[in-house]
Amino acid sequence: MKSNAELKDIAKLFLKLGIIGFGGPAAHVAMMQDEVVVKRKWLTEQHFLDLIGATNLIPGPNSTEMAIHIGHEKAGWKGLIVAGLCFILPAVFITGIFAWLYKQYGQIPEVQPFVYGIKPAIIAIILGAIFPLAKKSLKTLELAVIGLFVLVSSLLQFNEIYLMFGAGFLALLLASIRNKKITRTNSLFPFALFQISHATCLSATNFNLFLIFLKIGAILYGSGYVLFAFLDTELVSTGLLSRQQLIDAIAVGQFTPGPVFSSVTFIGYQINGWTGAIVSTIGIFLPSFVFVALLNPLVKRMRNSTLFSAFLDAVNVASVAIIISVCYVMGRETITDWRTVSIAVISIALTFGFRKVNSAFIVLGGSLLGFALTLV
Repeated sequence: MKSNAELKDIAKLFLKLGIIGFGGPAAHVAMMQDEVVVKRKWLTEQHFLDLIGATNLIPGPNSTEMAIHIGHEKAGWKGLIVAGLCFILPAVFITGIFAWLYKQYGQIPEVQPFVYGIKPAIIAIILGAIFPLAKKSLKTLELAVIGLFVLVSSLLQFNEIYLMFGAGFLALLLASIRNKKITRTNSLFPFALFQISHATCLSATNFNLFLIFLKIGAILYGSGYVLFAFLDTELVSTGLLSRQQLIDAIAVGQFTPGPVFSSVTFIGYQINGWTGAIVSTIGIFLPSFVFVALLNPLVKRMRNSTLFSAFLDAVNVASVAIIISVCYVMGRETITDWRTVSIAVISIALTFGFRKVNSAFIVLGGSLLGFALTLV
């Protein structure tokens, strides 16, 4: 009975986050931190930070994998599946509607006035969440120096996965030197092997789509922008998709809530209708469920090991630094006039001054204020 109640709580939370989760992975993680650490106290700040660090070490969409991690922590395997699906499905459903409208009318409906005010509000939400995580992660001067180095390097556009692993291995080396011993370590992160049955796919085209997106989901590190580079190579250059369709898919991924990987639903629909949308979506997200299921039990073991704990601490600091870098870039691109400055200032004041204000209201308020100010 308790398990069913927990699953219902998980479903309600991640459906809500899937519906209001605008702004990309950093914003999604900020909202999750507010909900599961501050309000519900399902996880401690330290464990939440460890999960962020671990998630950054595996391929796939980070915020989706965080949702899957949290579900697993709360209610085991069932929680893992429920949290992941509930976070993904609203975005997939909304993207599917846009995909159908696009196919019917050849253009995307005008939503820019509403999106205009969401982005500055999202920056406030990210800053509100990252502040306590930053305080928690900066345990020593050594970690502060690593964090500063990663922040500067990220702003200079060095690859985030190199920064993440580099920070971790540097801390591991320093910890080994301090302990005056180099410990042999086995591979931390097993690679998943996927066995695919032809019987599960409806046609040669769908099977091909499934394989393409399964491969991308299994090897892709980085942001949604990296995803689109993969898609250009796999789909546009092979003639399955036009470049204009890819650009429009990017736009849909940016202004719909939830994971940006839901753009794949839009693309699958353009190529092969609803069946194409379904198999593409399953293909891109399936590896995340497998990777998290394999990784989750290792996180606590890493924390209990002196050397791996040092590795995880450095990865956590690097993760926070990269989120701050993302926030800075977002701010530079979106806070460009008095309207966006006003929305950002109001949102930051609400986020830091009234900690109990739900992030959904800040997103909604930013959207409505942005719409109203575009009329001025």
